[in-house]
Amino acid sequence: MKHRIVVLGAGYAGAFAAGNLARRLSAADTEITVVNAVPDFVERMRLHQLAIGQDLASRKLTDVFAGTGVRLRLARVTGVDPERGTVAVAGEDGDGELGYDTLLYALGSSVAHHGVPGVAEYAFDVTGRSSALRLRERMAGLSEGGTVLVVGEGLTGIETATEFAESRPDLSVALAARGELGAWLSPKARRHLRRAFDRLGITVHEHTAIEAVEPTRAIAAGVTGTSVPADVTVWSAGFAVHPIAAAGGLEVAETGQIIVDRTMRSVSHPDVYAAGDSAYAIGENGRPLPMSCASAGFTNMQATAAIIARLTGSEVPTTGLKYHGNHISLGRRDAIFQMVDGDVRSKSWYLGGRAAARLKSGVLKGAGWGIAHPTFGMPKRRRRLATAPDRAGARAAA
Repeated sequence: MKHRIVVLGAGYAGAFAAGNLARRLSAADTEITVVNAVPDFVERMRLHQLAIGQDLASRKLTDVFAGTGVRLRLARVTGVDPERGTVAVAGEDGDGELGYDTLLYALGSSVAHHGVPGVAEYAFDVTGRSSALRLRERMAGLSEGGTVLVVGEGLTGIETATEFAESRPDLSVALAARGELGAWLSPKARRHLRRAFDRLGITVHEHTAIEAVEPTRAIAAGVTGTSVPADVTVWSAGFAVHPIAAAGGLEVAETGQIIVDRTMRSVSHPDVYAAGDSAYAIGENGRPLPMSCASAGFTNMQATAAIIARLTGSEVPTTGLKYHGNHISLGRRDAIFQMVDGDVRSKSWYLGGRAAARLKSGVLKGAGWGIAHPTFGMPKRRRRLATAPDRAGARAAA
């Protein structure tokens, strides 16, 4: 029997990992299945563009994995049983169960409501294609003078606010920040960011924590309960993972992310690996990696390298888990690339303007091309497993 590798999720981490595994492991020994809820690859880093009305190229996962040997199962993951080595799924073909010998958990994250009243009922977000399309429909219905409030001063919030303001100058766009806008940036980059906000006419409410969202306004915390007008509230105040991993008995952090070792292997179940936002991984600076596309790249490369090495009897290599900088789009023609040191503190140097925008565009195009060609550079001879595959597989390896 072939060694069954199941990859949960076909986002940046899962899609890259599945292609990497197919490129480097022999199909004579392994069977790779990807489970994903939707038929298309979702460019999450561009969903704010989709939400404001821009059309993004669609990449069918059937086309992405065509000719690679990777099997695609369109279904929603409803449960994981690491003791039995099974995954429960639900899809158009009905409920089912998949067995695995090695599991790569890469289900990503969604918006974090933080228990704020009204967010689930009235706010929009750009963490998924369906939610971005819902926001797109609402934005298209806004007439001149409509108000948009983006909650959250992180990368997603900044990119969403600037994209919306540039694309719809007829609207009044504001951003609510719990602290100072761009506080983590170097002084020069922070000034660049503020100039961009001024140029685009974005109102910034600093030191403003939103404690409730209503249909036409958001309520700020404080004695007076100041309200901020908002025909549309876009919630970008953090990410959260689905409780499936915790419910299945995997050891997780307070965030619900799977706790992994340096090789992205679950510390509680050695036949389970995690990558992307689902993984609670410690970077080279001793701190947990943030939920981001960059982390998806680091962790999926480490996870696939470890899986391949252990299955083929090789020494497990370690890949870098170090950030070099933050790249923030400020509309289509402006951006900031902020270099950071080993402690993720901003260096004095940064790149801004059109050059940074072109660099960001190149990064996005490169990621998209890599997804569309998951087995590019496939070697003529792929590696065989060290031992005859069986159901014990990775579960027997400690």
